[in-house]
Amino acid sequence: MDSQTSTGADEAAAFDEDAFVATVEAFLDAHCDRIDDTDGERSEGRDPVGDDGALAAARSFQAALADAGLAGLTYPAEYGGAGLTRRHQELFTRASAGWRLPDGPLSISHGMCLPMLNQYGTPEQKAAHLADNIRGTHVWCQMFSEPGAGSDVAGLSSRAVRDGDEWILDGQKVWTSGAHYCDHGLVVARTDPSLPKHQGLSMFIVDLHAPGVEVRPLVQISGARGFNEVFFDGVRIPATDLLGEVNQGWNLAVSMLMFERVSIGAGGGGLNAKRHPDLIRLARDLGRDGDPVVRQALADLVIGEEIKGYVGQRIRAAVAAGRVPGPEGSIAKLTGAVLARRTRDAAMAILGASGQAWTPGRGGEAEKWSNFCISAAGVSIAGGTDEVQRNIIGERVLGLPKEPDPYKGAAWQDVPRS
Repeated sequence: MDSQTSTGADEAAAFDEDAFVATVEAFLDAHCDRIDDTDGERSEGRDPVGDDGALAAARSFQAALADAGLAGLTYPAEYGGAGLTRRHQELFTRASAGWRLPDGPLSISHGMCLPMLNQYGTPEQKAAHLADNIRGTHVWCQMFSEPGAGSDVAGLSSRAVRDGDEWILDGQKVWTSGAHYCDHGLVVARTDPSLPKHQGLSMFIVDLHAPGVEVRPLVQISGARGFNEVFFDGVRIPATDLLGEVNQGWNLAVSMLMFERVSIGAGGGGLNAKRHPDLIRLARDLGRDGDPVVRQALADLVIGEEIKGYVGQRIRAAVAAGRVPGPEGSIAKLTGAVLARRTRDAAMAILGASGQAWTPGRGGEAEKWSNFCISAAGVSIAGGTDEVQRNIIGERVLGLPKEPDPYKGAAWQDVPRS
């Protein structure tokens, strides 16, 4: 979401678009690799969770982008942005589509936290945080899910209690991407348990280096450590770090979830890279391109990825026009999860037994695709499960009635929990 709400077609046309695109391409040529030059390795540079080397590269890239006046294009110049128009952002997005941008570890910080700070932050909060976020000096994460409230975010139990000019935060979050390298986070906590679950929540800015914050990486089946548990034990948060209004956190959470679903379903990250070219090449290399089952799986994948690409274009156009992402983000996100599973199945059909066992150190393509297949199921959970997305689409797109809730309107503290 940008702040240039008054920008119109006349202003967008008041600059030399060709010159701007040339500037962008010259910058990318000096700092990035073209996708065509990376032998099909389309996703690694945009992986949302990176190791220390990936984080350093992302920060260096973002700093160079800021120095060139190309970071935070539509954010106000007084807060560290470029102060340009939505048209500039659209042109940058198009120009960079063919490049491998090393900004993956910043995807949540920029794709979710930055627009929330810009949209709901006070002038003081923006002055304190936007410039460092845009430049990549400070990296942010979002903290929603809890062990007892995964898909039902509104059922969370982390508690924030007011104490003079501070709030005291206690509780636990889980599956927090990138928390182990982040400096700040946006956390949703319960501030009034006497209200219904959607009404007693508030959102806070939290310093992840503050006393009482503990981050514990979670080791995944692939060996990756991108997700984390985050524990809050009497963490004191200045009252000035409340984002939005007290007990209005659900409205902010919904906005943030929309940004997340758009990022997952229609963003530029590795989850949205087209996989069929690599799989077609793999099938040819292994002599499986004549197998009718493999050919049908690849054809279905090509069609699905093309359709998803058009949905993504529509969403990005809406965001560029200043509209808050809506249920179309759920459509893109659900489609991405389905395609991830189709990609997994096609890869395993091509690889056969070699996709399940190989000589250590000689896994090659099999090991790469096996890691992808292991992680594919997680796409159906991140940003809201497939079932949640189907409910949103059914209710907000198709107009179907909501599922019955016997505790609707009841105080959160009176609702039974396991």
